Amino acid sequence: MIDDSMNDSSPTAWWAHHPTLLRLVSDLLAAELAHARPGRPPAPPPWPAGLDFVRDLGADSLELLGMGTALAEALHLRFHDGELDARLLARPVLEEWVAAARAGLAAGAQAITFRTSGSAGTPKRCTHTLATLWQETRVLAGLLPGRRRILSAVPAHHIYGFLFTVLLPHAQEINEVIDLRAASPAAWLDMLRPGDLVVAHPGWWEALARLRPAFAADITGVSSTAPCPDALADELAAAGLRLLQVYGSSETAGVGWRERGGVRFKLFPYWEETEDASALLRRLPDGSQVRYSLQDKLEWAEPEEDGARRFSPAGRIDAAVQVGGTNVFPAYVAEVLRMHPAVADAAVRLMRADEGRRLKAYIVPCIPADDGGAGLRADLAAWLGARLAPAERPAAWTFGSRLPRQASGKPADWIIDSDEAG
Repeated sequence: MIDDSMNDSSPTAWWAHHPTLLRLVSDLLAAELAHARPGRPPAPPPWPAGLDFVRDLGADSLELLGMGTALAEALHLRFHDGELDARLLARPVLEEWVAAARAGLAAGAQAITFRTSGSAGTPKRCTHTLATLWQETRVLAGLLPGRRRILSAVPAHHIYGFLFTVLLPHAQEINEVIDLRAASPAAWLDMLRPGDLVVAHPGWWEALARLRPAFAADITGVSSTAPCPDALADELAAAGLRLLQVYGSSETAGVGWRERGGVRFKLFPYWEETEDASALLRRLPDGSQVRYSLQDKLEWAEPEEDGARRFSPAGRIDAAVQVGGTNVFPAYVAEVLRMHPAVADAAVRLMRADEGRRLKAYIVPCIPADDGGAGLRADLAAWLGARLAPAERPAAWTFGSRLPRQASGKPADWIIDSDEAG
């Protein structure tokens, strides 16, 4: 069993490393601005330190207020009367906001708040103390010894990115974290070298696998945010990659890990099973215990000889699915579609494995279309583009006179045309 006996203290001044804090703040602010501008996201990070939010991004006063509030909320910065205006809104430059964040963190902030989608599709706040995040980081460091560089395809302000690209480098004294998001996997494949850790999600690994890579020795990958298909994990392993899969959520952080497809996850040592299949107990660094609700039901294997527990996820409780590493809620997307005046009814599902990895929509128009739905399809795509994030927008459309149903009357799946799959 991995030793987590040193998990009783928080990381010291992780925010003092300027490139780390710049990356975290940039990712957080870019996400907040994209949320305020559906269909018109800003240029993605990395951003230069001298970026002016008004001059270079066209941010208005309401957008600046939202960005400043998001930064204060996420990092638990304490601004007194008028300080938010003076420290941030009056100085809308990235390096000024990074400096303000550093000063606030130096004052003793001991928690981080991450935002994820809730069961209604609206943002949900998930707060974790630095001590508990550091507890997990020390376990991860034991699973990933000898890493020299980290290459990341995930944002630093999400909990997965924060653990692996902010705290893990701090724990292992890794100074080089390279952002992979600005280029395709093909552009980075030849740059990998022994000692690298590649932090990505299943969609990124799937794109890389299509290139038929042959990994050099001592390259490790990690995958999270969504289930990694067993066939994909096997393909990457056959190509020479050690792939660590981490199971968890924004609400719980990491819960378990495995190194091969088709096997159960091993529970991190500070978690304990409960009689409720949808909850776990966590032993905190101070010795106390807290009960956490899960987003999946878990199926447990018999305890191993050393007492370690292994489990398999057995279905979502909150009906969320993963698209490109993002939680999306098909029922919510269908609800937005039904608001369109030309839609009588709608159903939204995750594509089947042979169809793709995006959402698909089945639309019942108010008035049957003579063009097979082409015009309405374009109208709906624009409608959703102004209201939903890219991961929430269906990539395939089917039109019919009634929603598909089983003989029992329950909703049924449908097959999309091959040229619609994405």
